[in-house]
Amino acid sequence: MGLERNLIDESYMKNALALAKLGEGFVNPNPMVGAVIVKNGKIIGAGYHKAYGLSHAEVEALRSCRSDVEGAQLYVTLEPCCHVGKNPPCTKAIIESGIKKVVVGSLDPNPKVAGQGIQILRAHGIEVITGVLQKECDDLNKVFFHYIQKNEPYIIMKYAMTMDGKIATVTGESKWITSQAARERVHQDRHRYMGIMVGVGTVLQDDPSLDCRHRKNFIEDKDNIESHSLLVQRQNVANKEPIRIICDTHLHTPLTAKVVTTASQQTTIIATSCQDEEKWKPYLEAGCEILLLNKDENGIDLRELVARLGERGIDSVLLEGGSTLNGSFLTAGLVNKVQCYIAPKIFGGQKAISPVGGIGIDVPKDCLRLSPPKIEVLGEDILLESEVLRCLPG
Repeated sequence: MGLERNLIDESYMKNALALAKLGEGFVNPNPMVGAVIVKNGKIIGAGYHKAYGLSHAEVEALRSCRSDVEGAQLYVTLEPCCHVGKNPPCTKAIIESGIKKVVVGSLDPNPKVAGQGIQILRAHGIEVITGVLQKECDDLNKVFFHYIQKNEPYIIMKYAMTMDGKIATVTGESKWITSQAARERVHQDRHRYMGIMVGVGTVLQDDPSLDCRHRKNFIEDKDNIESHSLLVQRQNVANKEPIRIICDTHLHTPLTAKVVTTASQQTTIIATSCQDEEKWKPYLEAGCEILLLNKDENGIDLRELVARLGERGIDSVLLEGGSTLNGSFLTAGLVNKVQCYIAPKIFGGQKAISPVGGIGIDVPKDCLRLSPPKIEVLGEDILLESEVLRCLPG
């Protein structure tokens, strides 16, 4: 009976996980959360956190119910909140609903919750089971967990290379290494994460737009009295471009660069150590933000940069720079995940650039260690994704 009960709980939690994923790219810096309400062996309500600032998953699930919730069970991917933020505490809504049992996937590391939500529910006579599909629920919100515990963005270093490990030819040409399918996947990640970062070298070489061509479709409940306002707010989030961050120690970004000329339509931060405020003026007039940072031996202080980005609520950054910026971030121990797109091509050339610059290591034992990669085939290309297990000695 215990095994059967576990399988049933896991089945409902899988439904909640599928719902939670629908919030990807819309809820940052909040977590993705899904909830399912079950009574007499049937799902009577379901919901998910649709966009930052909107109702939480538990409340959405309760609103969706068309029958009495008294005595039902709630399956939720993340511990219900118990504090007042942009929304009232979900524990209060659960207690008032008459739900008798709550099944939780992940515990919330937010110090404002951190087990207190479960304690409050139990104190009100509600049975709480934790740890159902915990790994899957934890994996869903790695970005949130990292951000809420460190107050720093989760950094994903992404690059595309040929099978001989080149990110450009000997002349510096790099368009296009990968196929359309792989590039579409990149734009999905630009939707998923809050920021995109490059160095000034990439701006000078490629003049990128650093925008997101990926847009999600919405399916809203037309019977919901708030459906129109929900749809409008969700569309606003969907149409919001990722924040562009340009690492430019000496402020050499051309005023004619796309990231500058479009700064009034897309938030653009230029991180620099240039203290000449007269030099800032045309960038500020174009709509850019100037983030003044200390300088170290290699350029702007990257640790200070990451801390400052966290302070302004940026929970994740897709690092799309060249080998120099990649090397600097790895040496600083600031990369959390590596995305390597591999195309079935050969460029050759000893002077052709590889993905990671810097001085490198002397012996293999000092290497940066990565987790076994998750492998995804995208058309003719392959994507390898690994978590950083051990940083380079810096």
